Amino acid sequence: MNIANELDSLGFQGLVREDVSMKKYCTFKAGGNADFFAEPSNEDELRQLLYSARGLETETVILGNGSNILFSDSGFRGLVIKIGKGFSDIKIISKNEEDLVVEAGAGALLSAFGNVVANESFAGAEFCCGIPGSIGGAVFMNAGAYGREMKDIIVDVTYIDPKTLNIKTLTNEECEFGYRSSIFEKNGYVVLKITVSLKRGNLSEILNYVNELKNKRMASQPLELPSAGSTFKRPEGHYAGALIEEAGLKGFAIDHSGAQVSAKHAGFIVNVGGKASATDIYRLINYVIDKVYERCGVRLEPEVRLIGF
Repeated sequence: MNIANELDSLGFQGLVREDVSMKKYCTFKAGGNADFFAEPSNEDELRQLLYSARGLETETVILGNGSNILFSDSGFRGLVIKIGKGFSDIKIISKNEEDLVVEAGAGALLSAFGNVVANESFAGAEFCCGIPGSIGGAVFMNAGAYGREMKDIIVDVTYIDPKTLNIKTLTNEECEFGYRSSIFEKNGYVVLKITVSLKRGNLSEILNYVNELKNKRMASQPLELPSAGSTFKRPEGHYAGALIEEAGLKGFAIDHSGAQVSAKHAGFIVNVGGKASATDIYRLINYVIDKVYERCGVRLEPEVRLIGF
Protein backbone atom coordinates (compact mmCIF):
# COMPACT_ATOMS: atom_id res chain seq x y z
CA MET A 1 0.00 0.00 0.00
CA ASN A 2 1.31 3.46 -0.84
CA ILE A 3 0.73 6.52 1.31
CA ALA A 4 -2.08 7.91 -0.90
CA ASN A 5 -4.06 4.68 -0.56
CA GLU A 6 -3.42 4.46 3.18
CA LEU A 7 -4.61 8.00 3.85
CA ASP A 8 -7.72 7.39 1.71
CA SER A 9 -8.49 4.24 3.71
CA LEU A 10 -8.18 6.20 6.96
CA GLY A 11 -10.78 8.75 5.88
CA PHE A 12 -8.43 11.40 4.47
CA GLN A 13 -9.70 11.06 0.90
CA GLY A 14 -7.82 13.18 -1.60
CA LEU A 15 -5.33 14.54 0.93
CA VAL A 16 -2.42 12.97 -0.92
CA ARG A 17 -2.03 13.47 -4.67
CA GLU A 18 0.26 11.45 -6.89
CA ASP A 19 2.83 12.49 -9.51
CA VAL A 20 2.72 16.25 -8.89
CA SER A 21 5.01 18.71 -10.72
CA MET A 22 7.30 20.68 -8.42
CA LYS A 23 7.68 23.42 -11.04
CA LYS A 24 4.33 24.79 -9.89
CA TYR A 25 5.43 25.04 -6.27
CA CYS A 26 9.00 26.34 -6.53
CA THR A 27 10.05 29.85 -7.51
CA PHE A 28 12.83 28.53 -9.77
CA LYS A 29 10.04 27.15 -12.03
CA ALA A 30 12.06 24.00 -12.64
CA GLY A 31 12.24 20.43 -11.39
CA GLY A 32 10.52 17.10 -11.82
CA ASN A 33 7.52 15.46 -10.18
CA ALA A 34 7.06 14.24 -6.63
CA ASP A 35 5.58 10.78 -6.28
CA PHE A 36 3.24 12.08 -3.58
CA PHE A 37 2.17 15.58 -2.54
CA ALA A 38 -0.06 16.87 0.25
CA GLU A 39 -1.04 20.22 1.72
CA PRO A 40 -2.54 19.55 5.16
CA SER A 41 -5.11 22.02 6.43
CA ASN A 42 -4.48 21.45 10.15
CA GLU A 43 -2.18 19.79 12.68
CA ASP A 44 -4.21 16.55 12.75
CA GLU A 45 -3.73 16.03 9.01
CA LEU A 46 -0.04 16.89 9.30
CA ARG A 47 0.49 14.42 12.13
CA GLN A 48 -1.32 11.69 10.21
CA LEU A 49 0.82 12.36 7.14
CA LEU A 50 4.02 12.15 9.16
CA TYR A 51 2.81 9.05 11.01
CA SER A 52 1.85 7.21 7.81
CA ALA A 53 5.04 8.25 6.03
CA ARG A 54 7.10 6.92 8.92
CA GLY A 55 5.15 3.64 9.02
CA LEU A 56 5.47 3.11 5.26
CA GLU A 57 9.12 4.26 5.28
CA THR A 58 8.23 7.01 2.81
CA GLU A 59 10.84 9.77 2.63
CA THR A 60 9.41 13.24 3.17
CA VAL A 61 10.35 16.81 2.28
CA ILE A 62 8.68 19.79 3.94
CA LEU A 63 7.91 22.64 1.56
CA GLY A 64 6.97 26.22 2.38
CA ASN A 65 6.64 28.85 -0.33
CA GLY A 66 9.22 27.06 -2.48
CA SER A 67 11.48 30.09 -2.66
CA ASN A 68 14.69 28.42 -1.51
CA ILE A 69 14.59 24.93 -2.99
CA LEU A 70 15.35 23.09 -6.23
CA PHE A 71 14.09 19.59 -7.04
CA SER A 72 16.03 17.55 -9.57
CA ASP A 73 14.48 16.80 -12.98
CA SER A 74 14.06 13.18 -11.91
CA GLY A 75 11.72 14.44 -9.19
CA PHE A 76 11.36 13.11 -5.67
CA ARG A 77 10.61 9.51 -4.78
CA GLY A 78 8.64 10.27 -1.69
CA LEU A 79 6.11 12.64 -0.10
CA VAL A 80 6.30 16.42 -0.32
CA ILE A 81 4.28 18.10 2.44
CA LYS A 82 3.47 21.74 1.76
CA ILE A 83 2.87 23.86 4.85
CA GLY A 84 0.50 26.43 3.39
CA LYS A 85 -2.86 28.09 3.93
CA GLY A 86 -3.93 25.88 6.82
CA PHE A 87 -1.05 27.24 8.85
CA SER A 88 -1.11 30.87 7.74
CA ASP A 89 -2.87 32.69 10.59
CA ILE A 90 -1.26 35.86 11.95
CA LYS A 91 -2.67 36.80 15.38
CA ILE A 92 -1.94 39.74 17.65
CA ILE A 93 -1.67 38.17 21.11
CA SER A 94 -1.11 41.34 23.11
CA LYS A 95 -0.48 45.00 22.41
CA ASN A 96 0.13 48.06 24.54
CA GLU A 97 1.79 51.44 24.13
CA GLU A 98 5.28 49.91 24.05
CA ASP A 99 5.14 46.24 23.09
CA LEU A 100 3.49 43.94 20.57
CA VAL A 101 3.37 40.16 20.77
CA VAL A 102 2.33 38.36 17.58
CA GLU A 103 1.79 34.70 16.73
CA ALA A 104 2.34 33.65 13.11
CA GLY A 105 1.73 30.27 11.52
CA ALA A 106 4.49 28.55 9.56
CA GLY A 107 2.52 28.80 6.33
CA ALA A 108 2.11 32.57 6.49
CA LEU A 109 4.15 34.56 3.99
CA LEU A 110 6.99 36.41 5.66
CA SER A 111 6.13 39.52 3.66
CA ALA A 112 2.50 39.41 4.88
CA PHE A 113 3.68 39.11 8.47
CA GLY A 114 6.10 42.03 8.03
CA ASN A 115 3.38 44.23 6.58
CA VAL A 116 0.90 43.39 9.35
CA VAL A 117 3.25 44.42 12.15
CA ALA A 118 4.54 47.46 10.23
CA ASN A 119 0.99 48.74 9.82
CA GLU A 120 0.46 48.29 13.55
CA SER A 121 3.32 50.79 14.10
CA PHE A 122 5.76 48.27 15.52
CA ALA A 123 9.38 48.20 14.41
CA GLY A 124 11.99 45.48 13.96
CA ALA A 125 10.43 43.26 11.29
CA GLU A 126 10.72 45.63 8.32
CA PHE A 127 13.30 43.31 6.75
CA CYS A 128 10.61 40.62 6.45
CA CYS A 129 8.51 42.65 4.03
CA GLY A 130 10.63 41.90 0.99
CA ILE A 131 11.54 38.25 1.62
CA PRO A 132 9.42 35.92 -0.55
CA GLY A 133 9.48 32.86 1.71
CA SER A 134 7.15 31.54 4.38
CA ILE A 135 7.50 31.87 8.15
CA GLY A 136 8.40 28.18 8.50
CA GLY A 137 11.11 28.32 5.86
CA ALA A 138 12.47 31.56 7.30
CA VAL A 139 12.79 30.00 10.76
CA PHE A 140 14.24 26.77 9.34
CA MET A 141 17.15 28.68 7.75
CA ASN A 142 17.17 31.74 10.03
CA ALA A 143 16.49 33.95 7.03
CA GLY A 144 17.52 37.57 7.07
CA ALA A 145 18.26 40.71 5.10
CA TYR A 146 19.80 44.14 5.62
CA GLY A 147 21.51 43.21 8.88
CA ARG A 148 18.53 41.54 10.56
CA GLU A 149 17.61 37.86 10.97
CA MET A 150 14.67 35.89 12.32
CA LYS A 151 16.57 35.20 15.54
CA ASP A 152 16.44 38.93 16.31
CA ILE A 153 12.65 39.01 16.70
CA ILE A 154 11.58 35.49 17.73
CA VAL A 155 10.48 34.74 21.31
CA ASP A 156 9.72 31.06 20.76
CA VAL A 157 8.98 28.45 18.09
CA THR A 158 6.47 25.60 18.22
CA TYR A 159 7.33 22.54 16.12
CA ILE A 160 6.55 18.89 15.56
CA ASP A 161 9.21 16.19 15.61
CA PRO A 162 8.49 13.81 12.66
CA LYS A 163 10.16 10.93 14.50
CA THR A 164 8.09 11.09 17.69
CA LEU A 165 5.15 13.27 16.53
CA ASN A 166 5.57 15.24 19.75
CA ILE A 167 4.73 18.95 19.58
CA LYS A 168 7.07 21.16 21.59
CA THR A 169 7.95 24.82 22.01
CA LEU A 170 11.52 26.11 22.17
CA THR A 171 12.70 29.48 23.40
CA ASN A 172 14.86 31.63 21.14
CA GLU A 173 18.00 30.48 22.94
CA GLU A 174 17.07 26.82 22.48
CA CYS A 175 16.61 27.22 18.70
CA GLU A 176 20.38 27.21 18.07
CA PHE A 177 20.11 29.93 15.45
CA GLY A 178 23.23 30.49 13.36
CA TYR A 179 23.96 31.90 9.94
CA ARG A 180 21.29 30.30 7.73
CA SER A 181 20.86 27.46 10.21
CA SER A 182 18.82 26.39 13.21
CA ILE A 183 17.98 23.35 15.32
CA PHE A 184 15.02 22.79 12.97
CA GLU A 185 17.30 22.54 9.93
CA LYS A 186 19.76 20.31 11.81
CA ASN A 187 17.14 17.87 13.12
CA GLY A 188 14.43 18.03 10.45
CA TYR A 189 11.83 19.44 12.82
CA VAL A 190 8.67 20.86 11.22
CA VAL A 191 7.91 24.42 12.31
CA LEU A 192 4.24 25.05 13.17
CA LYS A 193 4.20 28.62 14.46
CA ILE A 194 6.28 31.35 16.06
CA THR A 195 5.80 34.03 18.68
CA VAL A 196 7.45 37.39 18.03
CA SER A 197 7.95 40.44 20.25
CA LEU A 198 8.43 43.93 18.81
CA LYS A 199 8.69 47.50 20.11
CA ARG A 200 6.41 50.37 19.08
CA GLY A 201 7.87 52.86 16.62
CA ASN A 202 6.79 55.78 14.48
CA LEU A 203 4.38 54.60 11.76
CA SER A 204 5.60 56.96 9.03
CA GLU A 205 9.25 56.10 9.77
CA ILE A 206 8.49 52.39 9.70
CA LEU A 207 6.57 52.57 6.41
CA ASN A 208 9.26 54.78 4.88
CA TYR A 209 11.87 52.20 5.85
CA VAL A 210 9.76 49.39 4.38
CA ASN A 211 9.51 51.33 1.10
CA GLU A 212 13.24 52.08 1.17
CA LEU A 213 14.06 48.37 1.48
CA LYS A 214 11.53 47.53 -1.24
CA ASN A 215 13.12 50.03 -3.61
CA LYS A 216 16.59 48.69 -2.82
CA ARG A 217 15.46 45.18 -3.71
CA MET A 218 13.80 46.26 -6.93
CA ALA A 219 16.89 48.21 -7.98
CA SER A 220 19.45 45.56 -7.12
CA GLN A 221 17.76 42.15 -7.47
CA PRO A 222 16.33 40.33 -10.52
CA LEU A 223 12.81 40.08 -9.10
CA GLU A 224 11.31 39.87 -12.60
CA LEU A 225 12.91 36.46 -13.29
CA PRO A 226 12.37 33.03 -11.69
CA SER A 227 15.02 32.34 -9.07
CA ALA A 228 15.40 31.06 -5.53
CA GLY A 229 16.72 34.32 -4.15
CA SER A 230 20.37 34.42 -3.11
CA THR A 231 21.86 31.23 -4.50
CA PHE A 232 24.92 31.04 -2.27
CA LYS A 233 25.62 31.54 1.41
CA ARG A 234 27.83 34.45 2.37
CA PRO A 235 31.40 33.16 2.86
CA GLU A 236 33.07 34.39 6.01
CA GLY A 237 34.82 37.67 5.29
CA HIS A 238 33.39 37.94 1.77
CA TYR A 239 30.21 38.49 -0.23
CA ALA A 240 29.21 35.80 -2.71
CA GLY A 241 28.06 38.28 -5.36
CA ALA A 242 31.33 40.20 -5.22
CA LEU A 243 33.39 37.01 -5.58
CA ILE A 244 31.31 35.90 -8.56
CA GLU A 245 31.82 39.30 -10.20
CA GLU A 246 35.56 39.08 -9.49
CA ALA A 247 35.58 35.72 -11.28
CA GLY A 248 34.06 37.45 -14.32
CA LEU A 249 30.77 35.57 -14.12
CA LYS A 250 28.19 38.34 -13.73
CA GLY A 251 25.62 37.75 -16.50
CA PHE A 252 27.33 34.48 -17.47
CA ALA A 253 25.48 31.54 -19.02
CA ILE A 254 27.04 28.21 -19.97
CA ASP A 255 24.67 27.87 -22.92
CA HIS A 256 21.25 29.03 -24.10
CA SER A 257 19.32 26.87 -21.64
CA GLY A 258 17.98 29.87 -19.69
CA ALA A 259 20.11 29.25 -16.59
CA GLN A 260 22.14 32.41 -16.07
CA VAL A 261 24.07 34.32 -13.44
CA SER A 262 22.02 37.48 -13.07
CA ALA A 263 23.42 40.56 -14.79
CA LYS A 264 21.70 42.61 -12.08
CA HIS A 265 23.01 40.79 -8.99
CA ALA A 266 25.73 38.16 -9.40
CA GLY A 267 24.61 36.36 -6.24
CA PHE A 268 21.43 35.22 -8.01
CA ILE A 269 21.12 32.46 -10.57
CA VAL A 270 17.99 33.03 -12.64
CA ASN A 271 15.85 30.99 -15.00
CA VAL A 272 15.43 33.28 -18.03
CA GLY A 273 12.10 32.65 -19.71
CA GLY A 274 11.41 29.82 -17.26
CA LYS A 275 12.88 27.39 -19.80
CA ALA A 276 15.90 26.07 -17.88
CA SER A 277 15.73 22.59 -16.41
CA ALA A 278 16.82 21.84 -12.87
CA THR A 279 19.86 20.13 -14.36
CA ASP A 280 20.78 23.32 -16.23
CA ILE A 281 20.55 25.35 -13.02
CA TYR A 282 22.46 22.78 -10.98
CA ARG A 283 25.21 22.62 -13.59
CA LEU A 284 25.59 26.39 -13.50
CA ILE A 285 25.66 26.44 -9.69
CA ASN A 286 28.57 23.98 -9.71
CA TYR A 287 30.33 25.85 -12.52
CA VAL A 288 30.19 29.06 -10.49
CA ILE A 289 31.48 27.27 -7.38
CA ASP A 290 34.45 25.85 -9.31
CA LYS A 291 35.35 29.08 -11.12
CA VAL A 292 35.15 31.23 -7.98
CA TYR A 293 37.38 28.75 -6.17
CA GLU A 294 39.89 28.79 -9.03
CA ARG A 295 39.94 32.58 -9.22
CA CYS A 296 39.48 33.61 -5.58
CA GLY A 297 40.39 30.58 -3.48
CA VAL A 298 36.98 30.61 -1.76
CA ARG A 299 34.57 27.71 -2.15
CA LEU A 300 30.98 28.91 -2.22
CA GLU A 301 28.24 26.87 -0.59
CA PRO A 302 24.69 26.80 -1.99
CA GLU A 303 22.04 28.45 0.12
CA VAL A 304 19.35 26.79 -1.99
CA ARG A 305 18.17 23.38 -0.77
CA LEU A 306 18.99 20.84 -3.48
CA ILE A 307 16.68 17.81 -3.50
CA GLY A 308 17.50 14.68 -5.47
CA PHE A 309 20.90 15.71 -6.82
